[in-house]
Amino acid sequence: MTWQNALRQGEQLLAEMHIDNAAVDAWYLLEYCGEIDRTWFLLNRGEEIPDTIYRRYQELLNKRSLHIPLQHLTGEQEFMGLPFHVNKYVLIPRQDTEILVEEVLKIVKKGDRVLDLCTGSGCIIISIAKMAEQISGIGIDLSDQALLVAKENARRLQADVSFLQSDLFEQVTGEFDCIVSNPPYIATAEIDTLMEEVRCNEPRMALDGMEDGLFFYRKIVKESAAYLKKGGWLCFEIGCDQAKDVSEMMRAAGYQNRKVIKDLAGLDRVVMGQRG
Repeated sequence: MTWQNALRQGEQLLAEMHIDNAAVDAWYLLEYCGEIDRTWFLLNRGEEIPDTIYRRYQELLNKRSLHIPLQHLTGEQEFMGLPFHVNKYVLIPRQDTEILVEEVLKIVKKGDRVLDLCTGSGCIIISIAKMAEQISGIGIDLSDQALLVAKENARRLQADVSFLQSDLFEQVTGEFDCIVSNPPYIATAEIDTLMEEVRCNEPRMALDGMEDGLFFYRKIVKESAAYLKKGGWLCFEIGCDQAKDVSEMMRAAGYQNRKVIKDLAGLDRVVMGQRG
């Protein structure tokens, strides 16, 4: 079996199992198993693939054909150009969430304290800490398993971030210049309509925004003023149909300079406002 034929076999298997982007995923798994890159493959594709690599490749292809996320098989997802470790205990970082990080980076200043609620893998607060100038970052999550992943990511990426197990603000003390959150925002009834990969493999705790998907926004907006300095920013990722509701919550709570930021697809993705 040559490298080229192994790749073709992988593409065919995933396509037959109706995996989106079958060719892309087949390549990523081969790249991962063989520890190769595209240039090496092009130069050596006619060579025999070692049996140990081929068996491992087949094993992961079979798992991927069962709709186990690619990132759970490789254990990694890139976010803001950084490699984050992921597993079944954290939401896989999405490109849309980079919009939130980019907006926060525009407003934080040297020495600011930044709090990340529902931190999951830590991708938001770690990216901010790596790319902003000398901020003090804290990531909060209720899940102890998620915090293990976040701490490992901070260690790997050498990010000066601390983490705390807490139900939102319950264990938080002090005031912050910016509070950021990508909370669970999918209505409970809608979870069963999600793609199988998400529905069956990503933590429900990170998805379920209760009855209307807005539970955590209400709670965070209501409680945030006690932890946010005057003039500080509250920044959310939102579902694409939630901007009006979340912005109105913030208006009613006294937040000023509110704005809605769209993602690359032109959909509402971030709502942010400044404490008056």
